[in-house]
Amino acid sequence: MDEDTGLRSHRRDRKERKEKERRDRDRDRDRDRGDRDRERDRGDRGDRGDRDKDRDHYREREKDRASERDRDYDRDRERNRDREKGRDRDREKDRGEKRKRSPDRAKEELKVEEDDEKDRANEKEKKIKKEPLSLEEMVARKRAEEEALSRPKFLSKAERAAEALKRRQEEVEEMRKRQDDERKSREQMYQEGRRELEQALRQEDPRERDRHRRDREPRENKEDLELEKKKQLERDAVNERYLGIVKKKKKVRRLNDRKFVFDWDAGEDTSVDYNELYINKHLVHFFGRGHFGGLDLKEQKKVQSKFYGNYIEHRRTQADKDQEIIRMKKEQKKEDKKRWDDRHWSEKVPEQMTERDWRIFREDYNIAIKGGRIPNPIRKWSESNIKKEILDIISSVGYTDPTPIQRQAIPIGLQNRDIIGVAETGSGKTLAFLIPLLEWIQSLPKIARLEDADQGPYALVMAPTRELAQQIEEETTKFGGPLGIRTVAVIGGLSREEQGMKLRMGCEIVIATPGRLVDVLENRYLVLNQCTYVVFDEADKMIDMGFEPDVQKILKFMPVTNEKPDNDDAEDEDKLLQNFLSKHKYRQTVMFTATMPPAVERMARQYLRRPAYVYIGSVGKPVERVEQIVYMVSEQEKRKKLLDILKRGITPPVLIFVNQKKGADVLARGLEKLGYNATTLHGGKGQEQREHALANLKSGAKDILVATDVAGRGIDIKDVSLVINYDMAKNIEDYTHRIGRTGRAGKHGKAISFLTKDDSHLFYDLKQLILTSPVSTCPPELANHSEAQHKPGTVMTKKRREEKIFA
Repeated sequence: MDEDTGLRSHRRDRKERKEKERRDRDRDRDRDRGDRDRERDRGDRGDRGDRDKDRDHYREREKDRASERDRDYDRDRERNRDREKGRDRDREKDRGEKRKRSPDRAKEELKVEEDDEKDRANEKEKKIKKEPLSLEEMVARKRAEEEALSRPKFLSKAERAAEALKRRQEEVEEMRKRQDDERKSREQMYQEGRRELEQALRQEDPRERDRHRRDREPRENKEDLELEKKKQLERDAVNERYLGIVKKKKKVRRLNDRKFVFDWDAGEDTSVDYNELYINKHLVHFFGRGHFGGLDLKEQKKVQSKFYGNYIEHRRTQADKDQEIIRMKKEQKKEDKKRWDDRHWSEKVPEQMTERDWRIFREDYNIAIKGGRIPNPIRKWSESNIKKEILDIISSVGYTDPTPIQRQAIPIGLQNRDIIGVAETGSGKTLAFLIPLLEWIQSLPKIARLEDADQGPYALVMAPTRELAQQIEEETTKFGGPLGIRTVAVIGGLSREEQGMKLRMGCEIVIATPGRLVDVLENRYLVLNQCTYVVFDEADKMIDMGFEPDVQKILKFMPVTNEKPDNDDAEDEDKLLQNFLSKHKYRQTVMFTATMPPAVERMARQYLRRPAYVYIGSVGKPVERVEQIVYMVSEQEKRKKLLDILKRGITPPVLIFVNQKKGADVLARGLEKLGYNATTLHGGKGQEQREHALANLKSGAKDILVATDVAGRGIDIKDVSLVINYDMAKNIEDYTHRIGRTGRAGKHGKAISFLTKDDSHLFYDLKQLILTSPVSTCPPELANHSEAQHKPGTVMTKKRREEKIFA
């Protein structure tokens, strides 16, 4: 029974405590509502003094209430403390009794006690919250918060994504806010400007000023002004009806106005009605870039040309018109003929080609000739005078186009002239000397060939090595076999008796090496009684291998009766052709070599008669007619040096080479500003622009072409007088092609190059090229430069006398 009474009293106390807290909250809420009502009533009253009194009274009441609350709070604390002590005593007593009871009842009581303890803990927390914190607690709490903030906080992936999304939304909101602010500021500025503009226009408008003035005047003055305005309109109508004019008010000129103002109007000039000079006014000429001021330049030129054309047409007679028509026809005919003659050689037939076309043709195939009257080269197999049987063999073998050495050497060989050909191995030399030989053998009757079979071969071909001799034999058999022409190779390493047997059976062509051929001749296996065609292939290599005595010994076995006369008959085309078709023709000697050492030149002077020289693929040969000038300058001095050269006077067209496309455009614009007529050509331009630039230069519309290496190869510009390398070429081959644009078609030219320290890798090759040119002089700055003394990449070793020995 005592236990139940204790639980009920405990619950009753808890209920009373909650009821008391609810009443305190209701009382505070009612007090606040009453305070707001009093403040509102006081604001409606509007009496400042009463409001101050009420405020003081309210403050005193608040102080009393605060002190009363503090006393109530202290009493409650004392009462609660006493109650807690009593409860603790009751709990101790109950625990002693609980030990004697059943376990189930003990569990229920423990549960009730735990609930009471939780309620007491919550109440203590509420009381603790109401109590102000001490300074030490505040410092400790702040230190704990700082330590918590200083510790790294690791976020999960979802938290990081949410944080990034939140930041992005904030950025978007901030951006939108900024854009809205800018738009509002622009609209505000636009509105303000519009208002200011309207206000300024209203101030400038006299009608608006009158309107403002009338608005400021009394109402009765407005009516008087309107009446006066109507009367003025009536007077103006009468003046216009009966006098014909309306007198305008003259503008009052201020005395401090510097501009002179005429007092009369141009419309008052009555002479315009009847004087033609005033009706048809002539346009005033303004000299300079503007021409007629204020008009379109193209329209001015069009109107001006039309005016003078009509004027001249009006003054010319019919005879003048007929004469002009005849003159125009002649000019057109001359222009058409010039355009027809200036076609590329590939668009013409051989009969229409001029001497200049043939020179360009040789330059296109790197053919250089020397030695008097030399026939024109072969353009195509079908255009040559070779017999059809031989052309069919050439076609069946698959030779579609002749090589450069064949183009020039075959026409010379068909004239029975001696030839010295400078060309590399594998350039088609075999066919170059074989076709004239086949032509002559085919011209002889077959019976005569059989009768003279024991007199030896008609042709002798000597080569320095066995492999080369066998290669020549294969080519000769390929072309001569279908024509019934026999070939025998006499070389070392094979049976001499077997070769002698083939020679006794008869042959038309013998291909041999010098050593075995001397052996065969000395042992009488072979005679050269009717040999009229001698070929020395790779003559320089043959001399280097020590075959010069053998070659001289072989030539002594040949008859001397068929040698050419050493006079002008050796170059006469008609006499040589008559002799070529006869049975006993002059001996014809052909020598092919890559270089011309003194031994080869000595042999050529001894055995060849008035030979024709043919150079194939020689890089240095075309520039022998070009004078090469070199200036050692810095990068900043190039422009000044170029202007000095151009001021001396130039003969257009002129080519200026640079290395960069942008540099070409900048240099051309600078030259045009200085008054030079220049254009550009580089890889950055379209094909149409390139063709237009070249057409302008060729026609004379432009004088200077500033170009990159695009114009360095394969472009034929007639009569280029000067080539300037503003930027030096990157290698010596490009330099040679650049300066090859001048001095073409047999003419002389000049090439000027600007060298800087960045071009040192070309100094040696450039020095050698200038020294080999007969018309150029190497400047001392280049000749004595350290980079020009040896080829780049070579390692120079000191001589013993240049070494310093330190003891």
